[in-house]
Amino acid sequence: MRKQRNRYFTLVLALSVMLLLIYFFAVYFANGIDKQNSRADISQSNTSNSLETSLPIGKSTLPDIEEPANDSSSFDSNNSIAEQVKNLSLDEKIGQLVIVGVDGYFNNENSRQLIEKYHVGGFIFFKRNIQNSDQMLSLLNSLKETNAVNKLPLFLSIDEEGGRISRMPDEFLKLPSNQKIGEHDNEFISYQIGTILGEQLKMYGFNMDFAPVLDINSNPKNPVIGDRSFGSEPNIVTKLGIQTMMGLQEQNIISVVKHFPGHGDTSEDSHKSLPVVNSDLNRLNSFELIPFNAAIENNAEVIMVAHILLPKIDAENPASLSETIITELLRKNMNFNGVVITDDFTMGAIEKNYEIGKAAVKSIQAGCDIVLVCHDFHKQETVIKAIKDAVLNGQISIERINQSIERIIRLKHKYRISDMPVKTVDPQSINKKIMQVLQ
Repeated sequence: MRKQRNRYFTLVLALSVMLLLIYFFAVYFANGIDKQNSRADISQSNTSNSLETSLPIGKSTLPDIEEPANDSSSFDSNNSIAEQVKNLSLDEKIGQLVIVGVDGYFNNENSRQLIEKYHVGGFIFFKRNIQNSDQMLSLLNSLKETNAVNKLPLFLSIDEEGGRISRMPDEFLKLPSNQKIGEHDNEFISYQIGTILGEQLKMYGFNMDFAPVLDINSNPKNPVIGDRSFGSEPNIVTKLGIQTMMGLQEQNIISVVKHFPGHGDTSEDSHKSLPVVNSDLNRLNSFELIPFNAAIENNAEVIMVAHILLPKIDAENPASLSETIITELLRKNMNFNGVVITDDFTMGAIEKNYEIGKAAVKSIQAGCDIVLVCHDFHKQETVIKAIKDAVLNGQISIERINQSIERIIRLKHKYRISDMPVKTVDPQSINKKIMQVLQ
């Protein structure tokens, strides 16, 4: 009797083990099918010209939260965004409307004054600010430490596009240009490039990248865009640009798409002079604006406006100073509710044609939220003082200022921006990923 029970128990145990093995095999097989289908979907989307099938590869994982997170290093967790706006002084509000450059390799008297006296919203960094990884990390951490006196954390931004527009230390392998990515016409690669760019920047404590370029390279004589563009066709630029944008966002880096409403059909460099583009609104809607419209539909949160004159749309003002282009076209017609930032106000397109302080005021009046002033402490001071004077004398209403401040605070909160220091970096870990993509 005991032997029969033992045989029965052994049989039941064997059947149980067999059923478990069958179950695990079935789960493993199903996962394999899912992965194959996923790879097939990606492969299919890479060979397709349909934006509808291609865009879902990457998506932002950031929640759209209205109220501040419980993070004392970034925000007052007990106040709503509206209350935070109310609790800022006029000087603090005006400072948030400006992102400035740094003079050299170190946090100096000028940068400390811009933080402590003028409460600037953030900094942009160039190759002139970067010697190596340790120095760059030290500079960013030092600026964060100085900003402890302020209520809001800093935007720490950079132009990191890949190709020839790269500011990162020489320890990093170089990523291909957008033109090279466009030649492959591979959305998954574009998304991977975006995530690698994001990982690079996040490693050091950056939180904003002026990328990707959504300009369509339609003019062979264009001296400034060229290989920075994904291509000469709207479809290529749209689907690849949006994947790079999503890759950056996935790494919690704010992607600033540029240069609205399109710098691809210019024959002049706005760094040196003011380009004129004789396109009307019908042309823009059917060509240059296609990538920007798609980016907005796919949760673009910041758009850079170019210093380009479009006389058939606004005969007097370049896009960066034009209410017609910023408020009427971008905000109302294209339903963009995010942050609008200008291209650098120390570029020749502005400096050779306008007084920089008056231009900054006109830009805020037109609907811009942030003025970018990359060079020269005196010019940065001039812009900040001009905006304040314009508020005090009634040229700019406090309601107009508060609109921009609300957008800026919401963006800083959404990306959990913090002034907490970064301790160490590991460039080689990024290089391994770059090598995998380049293979």
